[in-house]
Amino acid sequence: MPATRLRFWFGFDSPVDRRAYFRTGAGLMLLKYLADVAVVWATTGRFWSPLAYANPVWTVRQQILHGAPAWVIVALTAWTLPFIWIGVSMTMRRAVDAGASAWTCLWFFVPIVNYAVMLWLSLAPTVVRRVPRAQHELVVDEKVRSALLGVAAGLVVTIPTVLLSVYFKRAYSVGLFLGTPFTLGAISASVFNHRVRRSLGATFQVVLATVAISALAIVLFALEGVFCLALAFPIAAALALAGGVLGRAIAAHGAESPGRTGWGGGGGLAALVAPLLVLVEPHAVAPVHEVVTTVEVAAPPEVVWRRVVSFPDVPPPTEWLFRIGVAAPLRARIRGTGVGATRYCDFTTGAFVEPITAWEEGRLLAFDITAQAPPMREWSPYRDVNPPHLDGYFRATHGEFRLTPLPGGRTRLEGRTTYVVDMFPQSYWTLPAGGIVAAIHRRVLHHIKFLVEERRP
Repeated sequence: MPATRLRFWFGFDSPVDRRAYFRTGAGLMLLKYLADVAVVWATTGRFWSPLAYANPVWTVRQQILHGAPAWVIVALTAWTLPFIWIGVSMTMRRAVDAGASAWTCLWFFVPIVNYAVMLWLSLAPTVVRRVPRAQHELVVDEKVRSALLGVAAGLVVTIPTVLLSVYFKRAYSVGLFLGTPFTLGAISASVFNHRVRRSLGATFQVVLATVAISALAIVLFALEGVFCLALAFPIAAALALAGGVLGRAIAAHGAESPGRTGWGGGGGLAALVAPLLVLVEPHAVAPVHEVVTTVEVAAPPEVVWRRVVSFPDVPPPTEWLFRIGVAAPLRARIRGTGVGATRYCDFTTGAFVEPITAWEEGRLLAFDITAQAPPMREWSPYRDVNPPHLDGYFRATHGEFRLTPLPGGRTRLEGRTTYVVDMFPQSYWTLPAGGIVAAIHRRVLHHIKFLVEERRP
């Protein structure tokens, strides 16, 4: 009886009518909720209400888990995996039994929408098919079933790995950016090609679908925002496709070798590669980068200096970069004079605190940056979502204004910013980061130039 029950939950062959779907789904949801509540209560002393539990935004769950031992998030993630698989499996079979497309099961990964889909499938009657079938055999196209299995396997690997890397290890590391998409592609392709060798084009379609659906799930669970995922998508897709080539070859090799157990054997262990990699990977020291931007001002250095130290409101940004959410400078103000004074540069996301370290009037203003606002407001379907990468993974550390006199009473005004991007691969992320810093420089320097030149007699 237990073996039959497990095959019914985890398999893809037995049909699922609405009664079995509702009773099994409700029972397993209650079991998981009670177990999660018990763990949270035992480790934090907090009660996890059903309403908060149903909220998909991960930051809400962080508040519940605040102060819990580090192993709790790992344990809850591992405990969640079999429930995800059962949910996908039973939703696919229930959709087919109700006369809908097997692809309906992918809605299981979409927060809020998944509740509506599960409710509908719990009410929809069984559609009597004209095609004869055995009593316990589900009629699903083999290619569709393999594709769905591949996508589901990739998602089961991706979501826990992101949680472990970003929220447990607090690192955007090699394992996350290279290991996860490559493993996702290899596993989804291996599952898709397990029973029948598919074409490379069809395999790539399944791999890219898995990457896209994983990205959507990450956004809808508020793990990350749209902007940074869009930047990460090209490298993730390329690595996933490379993994797909390997996974397809592994599936073919396994099918040709007698005694192999297929994906359920060695492939199942391969699914642990990405999460284990992010858990054991050491943290590397991020290199320091510098951006330098210059502008010529038709005024002598002593006149320009006054607007370097502080300047009034900058006009609303028109550049597309700032209009999509990147923090834009608004004004600069200072308390005190000379070394030891504190300059504040207000951005659309908050203020940068800049203690003055060098004050050579008319020549050099240098400052450290001891506190900074988030570098951008992420795109998300939810309000006030701040993914972890907005908190300390991009850090401006030092800034300078240098003024050089030029012939004809002119000044070369130079802005310098040093910064750190603590996200792998640094060589990739420094490209947009450097572009953002340069855009901020241009906005400030051109505003100073305008203020000085327009107000000269």
